[in-house]
Amino acid sequence: MGAGGAIPTANVLGGREFPFVKWQTDPGLRKLYALLGTVILVSATNGFDGSMMNGLQTVDNWLNYFKPSPATRGLLNAIMSVGSMCAIPISPWLADWRGRRVAIIIGILIMFVGVALQAASVALGMFIFARFLIGFGISLAHGAAPLLVTELAHMQHRARITSLYNTTWYLGSIIAAWTTYGTFRIESTWSWRIPSLLQAAPAMVMLTCIWAVPESPRWLISRDRHEEALIILANAHANGDVNDELVQYEFTEIKETIALEAEFSKRGISELWSTKGNRHRMLICICAGLFSQLSGNSLVSYYIGDILTQVGITSRETQNLINGILSIWNLIVACGMAFAVDKAGRRPLFLVATFGMMVSFIGWTIASKYAVVNKSNAAGTAVVTIIFIYYTCYNLAWSGLLIGYTVEILPYEIRARGMAVMFLFVNLALFFNNYVNPVALDGISWKYYIVYCCWLAVELVVVYFLFVETRYTPLEEIAKYFDGDEARVGGEAATGRAKETLEALHEKGKITSNHDILEKVTSDQSYQEKVV
Repeated sequence: MGAGGAIPTANVLGGREFPFVKWQTDPGLRKLYALLGTVILVSATNGFDGSMMNGLQTVDNWLNYFKPSPATRGLLNAIMSVGSMCAIPISPWLADWRGRRVAIIIGILIMFVGVALQAASVALGMFIFARFLIGFGISLAHGAAPLLVTELAHMQHRARITSLYNTTWYLGSIIAAWTTYGTFRIESTWSWRIPSLLQAAPAMVMLTCIWAVPESPRWLISRDRHEEALIILANAHANGDVNDELVQYEFTEIKETIALEAEFSKRGISELWSTKGNRHRMLICICAGLFSQLSGNSLVSYYIGDILTQVGITSRETQNLINGILSIWNLIVACGMAFAVDKAGRRPLFLVATFGMMVSFIGWTIASKYAVVNKSNAAGTAVVTIIFIYYTCYNLAWSGLLIGYTVEILPYEIRARGMAVMFLFVNLALFFNNYVNPVALDGISWKYYIVYCCWLAVELVVVYFLFVETRYTPLEEIAKYFDGDEARVGGEAATGRAKETLEALHEKGKITSNHDILEKVTSDQSYQEKVV
């Protein structure tokens, strides 16, 4: 279970305390978080897709135009996951090779092509191929965006902003849900082409602003571009002061930690399971990816129309209205919990959320039985209420912390590849859900929910024994909770083997001293001009 979170306050780095920083009153942080607010919209694009496909399946013009069978509807939703999985082997390589920003830009451009084809579709095959491209492009951007957010955020605010990353899924979901609600009455193909076109809106905002977002200082240091990294850290966390004490501590810890990781790195896929600590991390990433989608949430995310029809709520307008209101509620809860992750802790939130989901799903199953078998309108209404309760529990942890927690437990050297593994299992789960759910709902109705009740009990046990608390811990120092004395941590937090290795690397000249880097930054006019 781990003993993470032993540090009592959020202003500690390398065992040394620093003053708390309010981003609201800090010009550099205000600018940084405004820019990162556009980066986290990658997840909004994903959320738009799920809600849009949910909404389109209640739009008669779309159903009559393509005439999809239950199996075909599963393919229409699952093909986006296939596109995402095809991009996963490329995503970490691109993010590590060319940088986080380039990977995001390439992903957005590919997604634009897919959106254009989707909106212009004249045949089912064209619609399916367009969705494959959208999935491929979003996966490239999704594989780099959370890395950039995590690696740029101030250590005191990292948990909150990375947890907000995935909550923007609901922002996209809201836009899509209410767009389809507003267009489903249109008596032409524009009833579904308009929502299809609007899927590009969040990505358009990102593409406009990404040029002003700084590159990850950790990526720059890994490429021996130390001066640029120092200036970005100074601009982001100290309003341009390269001599700021916190900036110097951060810079030293990042620089030395990356040097340690590079010294022992196997540089291959086997590194993901080469140590006990990495195997623990991979198990968490795999389980988080699966649990985030195999907990019953995908039933509502993609097939709310089928669920509501089964319990007697057949009005298309009512179904769209419920879908839209649920999306707003989900955003409110998920965003609220993103600001509580440090106070409440990661592990308690995961445990409470999973237990709540299990209890809610049992109630959902019972109410659905009465609604379907006894044709009870009251039971149908109860199902809708329980769905809202279930999602309240889900959003305590599994929305925001899916990204916020998994990205922070991964050391820099395997961060991109580890996140790719997590996203792979997210998409495998989505593929399974989107193919199996419509067929199972059509075939065995409410009895299918029993499977999820049992599975959620398994999830609760796994979370209890596997997930480690990490709150109040700087990014590089989280390695200590997984690797113990073997942790490759630099700066004043280094202990044991790490200290010995760092001394050897300094003697060999493999680590440039802060004094030399500072001298270059302060004396070189080209670097001075970069300091805003």
